[in-house]
Amino acid sequence: MPILENVNPEIHQKASAREITHAEEDDDVVDEIDGREIFDLIRNINDPEHPLSLEELNVVENSRVHVDNAQNRVMVDFTPTIPHCSMATLIGLSIRVKLLRSLPNRFKVDVRITPGTHASEEAVNKQLADKERVAAALENSHLLEVVNQCLSSNKTSSE
Repeated sequence: MPILENVNPEIHQKASAREITHAEEDDDVVDEIDGREIFDLIRNINDPEHPLSLEELNVVENSRVHVDNAQNRVMVDFTPTIPHCSMATLIGLSIRVKLLRSLPNRFKVDVRITPGTHASEEAVNKQLADKERVAAALENSHLLEVVNQCLSSNKTSSE
């Protein structure tokens, strides 16, 4: 059993469910992707150390998700629970994989650590922005299995 870095994390309340508007259900209306839709895709990703979601740990927040439909860009800043979190790259990779699997191919996805919140922020951001490194990481069967566990809904999380 691995040693937990953050033994007693602060747990935050989850946001309420998003209300779907009539326009969003109308197939004749162009429905651009917004930050809340992206947040809803990533909020329930499981933390690799705790049986909690990234939202419950305040690692991801709706306010740190930005979408530019005109430029086909999605930008997500995430905040590790502690400044020396060794799981930061894995968390960022899980967010990136979830968005790449969920969004149309036209979107460029940028995932990075919220500025000033991690000791190795620059190094982690460089890894997450490097397409070749991300692709190589996902070719590692063990690492891919861990990412898929983070993305699975099998872990119990208080909803």
